[in-house]
Amino acid sequence: MKIAVLPGDGIGPEVTAEAVAVLESLALPGLVLFSGDVGGAAYHRHGHPLPEETLAMAREADAVLFGAVGDPSCDTLERHLRPEQAILGLRKHLGLFANLRPARVFAGLEHLSPLRAGIAGGLDMLIVRELTGDVYFGAKGQRTTDSGEREGWDAMSYAESEVRRIAHVAFRAAQSAGLPLTSVDKANVLETSQLWRDVVVEVSAEYPEVALDHMYVDNAAMQVVSHPDRFGVVLTGNLFGDILSDLASAAVGSIGLLPSSSLGERQTAYGTFGLYEPIHGSAPDIAGQGKANPMATILSAAMMLRHSFGMEAEAARVEAAVARALADGILGGDLGGAHGTAAIGAAVRERL
Repeated sequence: MKIAVLPGDGIGPEVTAEAVAVLESLALPGLVLFSGDVGGAAYHRHGHPLPEETLAMAREADAVLFGAVGDPSCDTLERHLRPEQAILGLRKHLGLFANLRPARVFAGLEHLSPLRAGIAGGLDMLIVRELTGDVYFGAKGQRTTDSGEREGWDAMSYAESEVRRIAHVAFRAAQSAGLPLTSVDKANVLETSQLWRDVVVEVSAEYPEVALDHMYVDNAAMQVVSHPDRFGVVLTGNLFGDILSDLASAAVGSIGLLPSSSLGERQTAYGTFGLYEPIHGSAPDIAGQGKANPMATILSAAMMLRHSFGMEAEAARVEAAVARALADGILGGDLGGAHGTAAIGAAVRERL
């Protein structure tokens, strides 16, 4: 099982090291870990945020464990040389179109959520976001109108094949977990969303055991913060998914607890190839100080075990160890505690 570890910048190397230590403590047979440079670290060493050797390493792996990118010293570089281009390049070159982001309030941490405790406790959902289409990747530009005004424009579009493949990912996730699926769109005003809804309905015929409903994105945003317990799996496009996943993560109380995975169509000998990363950034203000919470990266490694290697039992063990550590008061600074990166990682390993 070949895993490419790309620690990146800032706190990336610190939190990734703890996730690697958890993987190694599981004593998985055939586990091979190798690391490469990415982001600002790669630019300083190789002159590019995503060197060819790193990309080749990722392509040869069965999965990628990614830390974070972002380096203030690179902020004035041309856009294509900035650290953030590394993750965009990996998604593009590796064909990663499906972003899976679970959002869950852990028992005992309801008080950290900006939602009332009685509401926050019901937050436990999986958001499946399409990553490579929609208005972000459509034609765009600026022009001058007949009246002489400047006008910006962006084209939103989805081909039915793009909708179909992300819908299958979401339906399979709902099917395996025994959860309902909510497809989020804006079909009342957008033709793109009408096609989205039509195709999702067509795909649903292949999953008769999955309960499907549809919701407009504005209503979905309200429901996430008022009745989060009504959601199981949420399927949506790139733009709406970007907004809703960040809304859900804020409702959890700390981005230091939130993992994610980006999957494509490529299959390996073990499962679906994917890239796994915490949703937080490189946090350069605390880099190298041992203060970062590694739990999101550890939980990302658990997602990797589940989705790319089919190791459900091992993934559940890691997730249970994180939950137990939190319940035992092992809290980082982001959660109001005083435990450092290494101490949190050690506590999770002890509870395995």
